[in-house]
Amino acid sequence: MANMATPTNPKKRKKDDSKTQIRGSSLLLVGKFLSIGVNMATQVLLVRYLTKADFGAWGYTLSIVLFFQTFCTLGLGRSQTRFIPIYHEKEEFDKLFGTIVLIVGTILTTSVLIISGIFLAPELISNLVSGETQPIYLIFIMIFMMPVDAIDRVMEGLFASFVNPKAIFFRKYIFTPIFRFSVVLSLAMLESSVFFLAYGYLSASIIGVLIYIWTFYKLLKKEGLLSVFSFKNINVPAKEIFAFTIPLMTSDLLSVLMHTSDTIILGYFHATTAVAAYQVIMPQVRVNKMVMTSFSYLFTPLAARLFAKNDTKGINELYWQTAIWLAVLTFPMFALTFSLAEPLTVLLYGERYADSWVYLALLGFAYYYNASLGFNGVTLKVIGKVKFIMYINLAAGVVNIAGNLLLIPKYGALGATIATAGSMMIHNTLKQLGLKYLGGLKLFDMRYMSVYFIIYGCGIGLFLWQLLAPLNAYAMFIIGAVLSFVVLRLCQSKMNVEETFPELLKIPMLDKILGVKKSPKPRKA
Repeated sequence: MANMATPTNPKKRKKDDSKTQIRGSSLLLVGKFLSIGVNMATQVLLVRYLTKADFGAWGYTLSIVLFFQTFCTLGLGRSQTRFIPIYHEKEEFDKLFGTIVLIVGTILTTSVLIISGIFLAPELISNLVSGETQPIYLIFIMIFMMPVDAIDRVMEGLFASFVNPKAIFFRKYIFTPIFRFSVVLSLAMLESSVFFLAYGYLSASIIGVLIYIWTFYKLLKKEGLLSVFSFKNINVPAKEIFAFTIPLMTSDLLSVLMHTSDTIILGYFHATTAVAAYQVIMPQVRVNKMVMTSFSYLFTPLAARLFAKNDTKGINELYWQTAIWLAVLTFPMFALTFSLAEPLTVLLYGERYADSWVYLALLGFAYYYNASLGFNGVTLKVIGKVKFIMYINLAAGVVNIAGNLLLIPKYGALGATIATAGSMMIHNTLKQLGLKYLGGLKLFDMRYMSVYFIIYGCGIGLFLWQLLAPLNAYAMFIIGAVLSFVVLRLCQSKMNVEETFPELLKIPMLDKILGVKKSPKPRKA
């Protein structure tokens, strides 16, 4: 029987849920910081070794693979972190295992169809490339990453659903970055081609998935779930899941449009060198999602459990407390990718890519705008507002495609940047409005107005300084680091560090650095 007991202190439970989410997510954030250095070194080495045309072909190929990967999962990956925690909470283990079977089976079936179609009709892909053949041969290799990466993300969702961030930490932030760096280093040392890179990345993905599967088997055994597993008793809740998932496929389609249509259209109208100039800054742009991605693994399951208890106030508290942590912890990336975009681009990639700083600044601002407002889209999905999500996704998708088709032929990479950044910000604003008028949550929690005023004031001020009176690049980076510390210090009281993460205050001098007053120790009787 499911445990139907209710908490004796609901207010304390809400705080505990927020603490659990932030603590577990912080482990993943630490892993992300460890991996970002390795990934950055990998990217810089790759860009400086490959020719601009080769790197453009590589970026174009990854966009094609990502595009097909959306259809590979049919959106089911987004549903697992909602349904599996609910089934686990209610002890409906037949549906829990049925959900896993449904998701994996769907991925394998759709992957066979897509890969077969590409090999049987390669001319469909060749029509997308502006007279170049290299991307076509790369696609024939990299398309096999589609099902592998899809299963990889499913495994991440499963570990998040069981609140096991350690497995994600090792696999995603330790193994994969080191393996891929080794591939790129070998590429440079052996003076090999971009095809060597493709085979190396594919191998890394396959090995990583095998590690995940073995670790998940041990997790099920530890939790005692293998004892209740039986193929005969599996109940595949296909109707329930697809009713939730099919409308949400618009989210996946919108995501793939935002991240691939610009590159595909750019490659159609312009050479791969234009694709290279646009794609080269994407790893830096996406560091603005670093904190958000780390927190998302545990936010969705916890929000789903609160939704199962009909605890709207708990969801609102979890949402805004998480949002300000995202905004403050992501500020250093915002400062680098928006305020200091020009010196960062030249330092990393040299004068060949100097003009790309404009693309980095525009997209860096858009990505941070999305991150700083928190998990509005995820929250809407958890509380079941799928029709609204579907409508705004379709609207944003139309705006994005229309913008790309209108601007890219004439303005190239700059047109792709403007269309993508603009549609992202419009879409995120609509989601925020949905929280208020459909979800019953606060449109904006006025308790945190000062946090956002400080953050955006400092970020825009640093950008104007760099634009109007730039110093040496390293001096500007130091100023950015100091400003990040100032933001953290000014906002720490709103983050409730002492309540949410008291373990941090055990680090010597950290309480003085953050300006946090430790609670006095109780006197011994």
